[in-house]
Amino acid sequence: MGNTMETTNKKQHYGKLEMILWSIALPGFAQLSMGSYIKGVLFVGLEIAINVMANLNHVILLSFHGHIQEAVHQTNYQWLMFYPCLYLFAIWDAYKHSDGDEERFAFLPFVTTAYVMTVGVIYSPIFTISGHLIGPVWLPILSAPVGILLGLFIRRVLLNIEKQSIKG
Repeated sequence: MGNTMETTNKKQHYGKLEMILWSIALPGFAQLSMGSYIKGVLFVGLEIAINVMANLNHVILLSFHGHIQEAVHQTNYQWLMFYPCLYLFAIWDAYKHSDGDEERFAFLPFVTTAYVMTVGVIYSPIFTISGHLIGPVWLPILSAPVGILLGLFIRRVLLNIEKQSIKG
């Protein structure tokens, strides 16, 4: 009985990686696990709404089966363009509110990835590599590392500028 009481009274700790992974699984899961129920339900609800309106699950299935042209035709781009921003914002929010040190400009890789993935969505009906259409699932996913690296680069530049201004 004493152990149960101690366990329930201890503050729950949430690691940044754990919360990022829950958000990758489904936007809002990390917020729900941290007790931010309103935000969590909002993120889950928005994810489901955008997913349904964009026809995303069907588009994912088509893309995984190699039917990229059909995936392009089945995609509602007016809705899909919201997805990268919601997805990355939910991941950023989970990262920001989890335990650990808050780092200067840590938001930049999340923001730049959201922008670059959205551009990937925009160009997905026409962008090809060696004549192969990449499509509305794969092009944004392949764009993500570019966004992350761009954000990390900009963050490093800003931190160096900040460091130089403190020295000088």
